[in-house]
Amino acid sequence: MSQKLELALPSLPTDPPSNEQPLRVQLAAAYRLIDKFGMSDLVDTHISVRLPGAEGHFLLNPYGLLFHEITASSLVKIDMQGNRVEPGSQQVNLAGFVIHSAVYAAQADAVCVLHTHSRYAMAVSTLECGLLPISQMALQFYDRVAYHDYEGVSFELEERERLKRDLGNRKVMLLRNHGLLTVGRTVAEAFYRAYYMEKACETQILAQSTGSKLIYPPADVCEKSAAQQEFDNLGELQWNALLRMLDREDPSYRE
Repeated sequence: MSQKLELALPSLPTDPPSNEQPLRVQLAAAYRLIDKFGMSDLVDTHISVRLPGAEGHFLLNPYGLLFHEITASSLVKIDMQGNRVEPGSQQVNLAGFVIHSAVYAAQADAVCVLHTHSRYAMAVSTLECGLLPISQMALQFYDRVAYHDYEGVSFELEERERLKRDLGNRKVMLLRNHGLLTVGRTVAEAFYRAYYMEKACETQILAQSTGSKLIYPPADVCEKSAAQQEFDNLGELQWNALLRMLDREDPSYRE
């Protein structure tokens, strides 16, 4: 008879901050970390945070800044129609507004949406098979990845309905021939999913490049592994460690 080992994890907050400034700081940190781990794409791609309140406002990067330049104060606040909420001249990426507003309209619990053109996720997005359940990293996403067919650069508002339909209630989506999108109830959660999805895709591309036959765990083991890797505080331990690293190396993201 097998004995289940219960991990004693520290209690961490599951709810996002209830005011704007801490969310600005966390979002700026996410930009810096995406860049640090080689998942940025010059001034393109985008990460957003939905602000608390009934207004539907969210923060997005000013179009034209490299990710390592973004600070808490440089983020642009917009509404669900794409209008700036506060005075300023900096604009946001139109495709970013289309994609992020679609997710926030689709999922009431979405606080952070993260979109990358990271190398390995882009590669897997071009494969008909999509993400394969061949590594422990990939298994946390087993039967939990949505797919959205490429329609061109996301400049058309009508695409939002199809993005909403294809995402459903899932928190990870491969945009075919395009890139990766993750959703989180916190910034930590969205970043955690993006980081490990990229690692899962990297492992897959490396394994496929050998030309050898791939090993697939049984379906019940795949589902078991996925369930084992789901936590209420998903990514919080890693996130706190990463913030400590950023604060040692360059705390200017907080400005």
